[in-house]
Order: sequence, then C-alpha cells, then structure tokens
Amino acid sequence: MGNVAVIGAQWGDEGKGKVVDWLASRAEIVVRFQGGHNAGHTLVVGNETYKLSLLPSGVVRGKLGIIGNGVVVDPEALLAEIARVEAQGLTVRPDNLRVAENAALILPLHAALDRAREAARGERKIGTTGRGIGPAYEDKVARRAIRVCDLAEPETLAEKLDELLLHHNTLLRGLGAEPFSKAALLAQLLALAPRILPYAEPVWQRLDEARRAGRRILFEGAQAVMLDVDHGTYPFVTSSNTVAASAAAGAGLGPGAIGFVLGIAKAYSTRVGAGPFPTELHDATGALLGDRGHEFGTVTGRRRRCGWFDAALVRQAVKVGGIQGLALTKLDVLDGLPELRIGVGYRIDGMLWRHLPAAPRAQAAAEPVYETMEGWSQSTRGARSWAELPAQAVKYVRRIEELTESPVTLLSTSPERDDTILVRDPFEG
Repeated sequence: MGNVAVIGAQWGDEGKGKVVDWLASRAEIVVRFQGGHNAGHTLVVGNETYKLSLLPSGVVRGKLGIIGNGVVVDPEALLAEIARVEAQGLTVRPDNLRVAENAALILPLHAALDRAREAARGERKIGTTGRGIGPAYEDKVARRAIRVCDLAEPETLAEKLDELLLHHNTLLRGLGAEPFSKAALLAQLLALAPRILPYAEPVWQRLDEARRAGRRILFEGAQAVMLDVDHGTYPFVTSSNTVAASAAAGAGLGPGAIGFVLGIAKAYSTRVGAGPFPTELHDATGALLGDRGHEFGTVTGRRRRCGWFDAALVRQAVKVGGIQGLALTKLDVLDGLPELRIGVGYRIDGMLWRHLPAAPRAQAAAEPVYETMEGWSQSTRGARSWAELPAQAVKYVRRIEELTESPVTLLSTSPERDDTILVRDPFEG
C-alpha cells in the first residue's frame, strides 16, 4: 500500500478537512508538513464539529499525528488547541502526537510584527491572519529562529533572544509598535518548555521506520497551490511552499515516500483576503454560492470571495503541484443553478492566456474566458454513487476532468464524511 499527500488545488478552503478525515480513517499516521496556525480544517464527525489549525486531522480518528519540521509552531496556540479538542472528548497526549524537534517556533513578537506591517501597508495590505507565520519563516531562513529543541537549553534560549530582539525590536519601533522584553520572553519560553518538550522528537526517524514497515502515511497540506510562496499569486500568498514536493522536506523523508498526490478543489472557486481572483462574482450568484457553501474562513472568520470554477488555474496547480487526481468538493452547492460557467483561460491586454502569469499587474488585469454549461435541477446532496447524480452534474464533472487534465478520483456531495463517491482509492496508488 502506498502513501498519500493531500494539497489544495485552488486558494485554500477547498474542504480539505473532510477529505483528510475520510482518508485518515484508512491511514496509520497523519503528518502536517508546512504552514502554521493560519490554516484551518473543519471536520464534521456525527454531531461534533472539530476546528483544527495545527493538530493533524488524524487525531480525531485516534491515529498518530505528527507535526513536521516544515511547520512553524506557536506553542501557546498548540496547547490551546489541544485543550479545546480534549474538551470535546478527544485525547491528545505524547503517545499520539509528536512534534519535530527541529520545527521553528512562533513567538508573540512575530505576531506583533505581522500586525504592525499589515497596518503600515494600508490599502496595499496582503491580508495575512496576523498570527506571525511570515515573520517566523523569515527568522528560520535567516538562521535566527528558536526551535522546539532549544526549549531544552536555557542558555541557548537566552543567547538566541538577544539576536532576535535586536532585529525585531528595531523593526517594531520603526513601525510604531511596542518592543519586547527579553526577560518576559525568556520566562514565557521556560514555562512552556516542560509542556511542549514531551511531544518533541526527531520525527524523521519515526517516519523512516514507519515507511520501512509499510505503514500508511497521510501527508496533510495547508493552504493551497495558488498560495504557494513560489508558484502562487505573489505577493498575495502564504510564507511556505504548499506544493506536494515540500511534503518530503517538511517531514524529513525522501521524495519517493510521498506517494499519490491528491489535490482538493471546490466545484466552484473561493478566496479569502486580497489578491487576484479572475472568476470572482460580485452579483447575486456569488452571494448565493457564499450563503449555500457557508463560506467563512475557519481561522479568520472572514467571508470568502466566491466565483465560478477556474479550470485554467486548477490545471496550473495540477502541473506545478504534482497532483495525480482531484477530489472535487461541494458539488451540491451548485444544485438548481440554471447555467454554470467554467473559466478556461484569460484575456490580458487583448491576448489569450491558458495560465495565470506571474507578474502582479498581468494577474490583476486578467479577464476570464468562460465556457457555459447547462445546470441541473435535481439535488446532488448526499449522493454516494455516480448513479445518484443528475446527468448534467456528471457532464460538469467530466468537463472539469478534461479541462484540468486530471481525473476526479473522489467526489464530495455534503460535509458529512460518508457522503463521498470514491472513483479511485488514493492509497492504492
């Protein structure tokens, strides 16, 4: 049996939580490999709804969860999330959650800098969550990050804080924000150490042993390909690589261990925050999609922008993200619409493009080129086989396959875990 990596194929919020939960029930280990607590997955299990940000989705199913070295970890947020899900009846302990000892930490100064920068940008703000993810990744690349393993060495913490504060307090003062005290930060970290360190280990060793033993591993991505720091709509992107290739580096394994790459895409498009969105709808149809789809960010709570399915963008995500099959979610949201549109390309300065270019002004100027299809009046909600779908819904899915050059391997027709049509088992490769 192979392993599976799950990534978003649009701008995030595609319904990865349900799909990952469905796959996690069949995996033995679930690994988060990038991002921070700026990502959110909502899992509906029976009458209980779990909102996860840092914890791998497998903890809901009693599976071993691993937070890889590619994740930036806010220790306070992690402990708060553990407490929250335990209040809902789950058990999260060091025997079912492991954290990479070499993962970088997010500190309060990172969030303060994040918010101060966004405020200084004014109308040009990127739309970050203000949780410090970007500044934490900056420190990691600049080789001044405090990592999980540093919590075991008080002298190392004290030395690293000197360098951190020299950098961050200078920036904070320049932005008109309050600087941080070394004594207060050191005391906070030393108090957190005995609560975080029991979860820490060289997770690459555990994952290597699991791979050799043939155990099923599910790699859980956050955000999506079009928010990738290299391949997304820069600068309106996240601070990490969201493509499947980063699953190996972010977990401590070789690329051959990743297995089948499943991309998650909604049957329409959404985006939270600023940035280009060619197929966005500003009319009643866009509002309808938002209302029906309950389009509010799990982490931000902000209303998502809604639009038609952009096949050109998803095809681009398939190519650069290494996607081998799509899981199409929220098909039921389109029920009853008399006409549907699919974006098949863009017109920029009179020229036709089949992909979204990298240049910001070109992205902002992109006008969608649409293909129109007939909708369906029957309900698809809760369908669990192709035979239960209206003929036009099947045609819509097939056309998406053709335009994105990727097969639909899984189809979701409601938030419920079992309302899923399985075309091809990702774990079978």
